[in-house]
Amino acid sequence: MRRITRALTAVAITAAALTTTGITSAGAAVTGDWAGCPSGAVCLYPQDQNPASSPSAVYWSYGAHNLSGQYGNHWVLNNQTGGAHAHLCRNSGGGNCVYDIPAQNGVYYDLGPINSITLDRP
Repeated sequence: MRRITRALTAVAITAAALTTTGITSAGAAVTGDWAGCPSGAVCLYPQDQNPASSPSAVYWSYGAHNLSGQYGNHWVLNNQTGGAHAHLCRNSGGGNCVYDIPAQNGVYYDLGPINSITLDRP
């Protein structure tokens, strides 16, 4: 039952994000804040905050960002622009990345085994 609830919540947040982000008539994405995450940033939300509304960490610069004390399920939203990706990595310093988050996407993920997030240029 929890999996179904999480899946439905993920679908609802993704639908809301797509509605909020939108597409212009020229096909370019319209950027803006998403669930409190500023345009151009990657945001990490507190454990079990569902739906995501107020980030506990906001990352702006490209490269690896080490995590500390993050366990359980967290939303990670990639609100970067221009096609930049974010990756969840098992090792500190951005090594052994196991999950790719494309721009304008998010994931509800168990961060227990995750030790860093990378922000990568397109």
